[in-house]
Amino acid sequence: MTCSICKNGRTRSGTTTLVFERGNSTIIVKNVPAEICDNCDESYLLENISRDVLELVNKEIGKGIEVEILNFAA
Repeated sequence: MTCSICKNGRTRSGTTTLVFERGNSTIIVKNVPAEICDNCDESYLLENISRDVLELVNKEIGKGIEVEILNFAA
């Protein structure tokens, strides 16, 4: 797919790291499967991966976690 951001690059399969901040919580999720632009490094997640990551993050925030680093397991 052509990158929607830079309009020049093509995406390739890889992994990315995502950072979420809400209130006093910061959650870092590493090794998230994504399509990554070979020109600008913008990452794109499939819908089911996005849903799974958000569920994981919301669960951790619900625990009152202040800072957490997680490895994503699809």
